[in-house]
Amino acid sequence: MRCPYCGNEDTQVKDSRPTEDNTSIRRRRFCTACGGRFTTFERVQLRELTIIKTNGRRVPFERDKLMRSVQIAMRKRPVEQERVERMVSGIVRRLESMGESEIPSTVVGKLVMEGLSSIDAVAYVRFASVYKNFHEAKDFEEFLGELSGPGGDGTDND
Repeated sequence: MRCPYCGNEDTQVKDSRPTEDNTSIRRRRFCTACGGRFTTFERVQLRELTIIKTNGRRVPFERDKLMRSVQIAMRKRPVEQERVERMVSGIVRRLESMGESEIPSTVVGKLVMEGLSSIDAVAYVRFASVYKNFHEAKDFEEFLGELSGPGGDGTDND
């Protein structure tokens, strides 16, 4: 593993342990050249995934990008980081177990919406505003009306 400080490729693992949700291994590393210490995470990857954007473009799936978008929606919300990690890991597992290597971005968006709806209503609405491309205040009003409408759970009953 390359040192993020000096670029040296000779680093040593000082400590390894599973994360709390047992979905990855946390490794503390030490650079033999500069003495820098850093942490890496190792996760199981069942298959290489490609995301098909709405414009038809294909891009490699990036777990970190998914995590960043969820964290933006969760900003300043009273939810433990571990719970967010579990949700993202669950989404990744579902995507990998679909059996497809190419997945439409809309599927990823729906899975994130499902996860956020069960964790935090404000984060759910924040994510929805980007995912559903809200342009005006009335878009929020309509969406919130759907949430509190028949059934009240925000799911489409079509």
